Amino acid sequence: MEPQPQPLAVMDVDQSEMSIVQWDGTQNGGFSQAQSMMLNSKKLQDDLQNLGLKIKQHENNLKLLKNQKNKLDDSILDTQVTLSKYHSSAATGTENEERTSQSEEETIKQILQYGPSAASIWCQLRANHTSYASYPTLTKDVIGIVATLGRVDDDNLSRMLSQYLGVETMLAIVCKSYEGVKALETYDREGHINKESGIHGVGASFGTALNGSFSVICLEDLRPYCGEFVLDDPQRRLDLLKPKLSTGESPPGFLGFAVNMINVEYMNLFFLTSSGHGLRETLLYNIFSRLQVYKTREDMLLARPCISDGAISLDGGMIRHPGIFSLGSWKEMNIRFPRSSASSAPSKYSETEKQLMEMRWKKEKMEEDMKREQALLDAARHQFQRKKEEFVKFLAESSSYAAQVTPPLSCLG
Repeated sequence: MEPQPQPLAVMDVDQSEMSIVQWDGTQNGGFSQAQSMMLNSKKLQDDLQNLGLKIKQHENNLKLLKNQKNKLDDSILDTQVTLSKYHSSAATGTENEERTSQSEEETIKQILQYGPSAASIWCQLRANHTSYASYPTLTKDVIGIVATLGRVDDDNLSRMLSQYLGVETMLAIVCKSYEGVKALETYDREGHINKESGIHGVGASFGTALNGSFSVICLEDLRPYCGEFVLDDPQRRLDLLKPKLSTGESPPGFLGFAVNMINVEYMNLFFLTSSGHGLRETLLYNIFSRLQVYKTREDMLLARPCISDGAISLDGGMIRHPGIFSLGSWKEMNIRFPRSSASSAPSKYSETEKQLMEMRWKKEKMEEDMKREQALLDAARHQFQRKKEEFVKFLAESSSYAAQVTPPLSCLG
């Protein structure tokens, strides 16, 4: 006889246990969906990270291109200044050049003719070798007179720089250290000037009485320029930031900074103070600061927003400080900076013009690269924003799903 199936045992199942069983089934059924959501989350995060890296790369590329363009702009401006100096000098004409050019000998002659002054007495002392050797304490520290320590390439520039500085500064005696200042003038116990020593004693030996005051510049006590220098420049010109209009372009007619347009004599080019600074970053920087030079008055006035420490123009314009203008006609000053050796067109003038054209072409290509890089950056940022919005929406949907499948706390008790 076949065995009969046993009847199923009837079990009294608690309602809470039924709920757990039911939730457990739901959990198992939704496992694949939860796993899919996790994979999707990781993909979105990876996409955001990759887009972020792409944005950073385009930003770096754009920054590099901008830096290269700024350097190229400076090179173009320097080359334009070189060509402008030639055109400005050539426009003066040979006849006018012969009439107005001033050599160092003529500058010294003008100093001697100006009248009894500390500068004229110093020039006499320099010319008299016997007397010069008799004042070692004085002569070892004095470098010279401001008007004789540099040369310029253009007569109009020489005239305007002299007008800007004035006679007192042009005739100032320049000393290396305070020892030279002390040697120039001594005092008795009552504080009166000792007329038999220093520059006063030298003047007396030449039959010249020195009355009135005079200026002395002590290089060691000046606050020097502490920035960078133009690379590979034997004159050690200062690497000053070129003026820029609101458009980012250099103002038209800008020729350079006065401090860099003075050519230091070779014998003084390697002079250094005890702290290691030369004439350009001490003397010239302190008397000119960041004085800008423009071709015309109109150019200078249009560039007013870019002028921080004054400006002059070759046709007679002058802004001593922002907001302070010098107007009227100038009284002719005979004491000027000597002119550098006269020369015709530079031997490499055509080559310089060719270099300028090549630099302008490179600038155009660089600007095209910058536009393309900017477009790629904008596209990457747009993609990043859309992906970010997609990820935020995904997080909101995930939170909603989690709330639906999470068992009530009563089921876990």
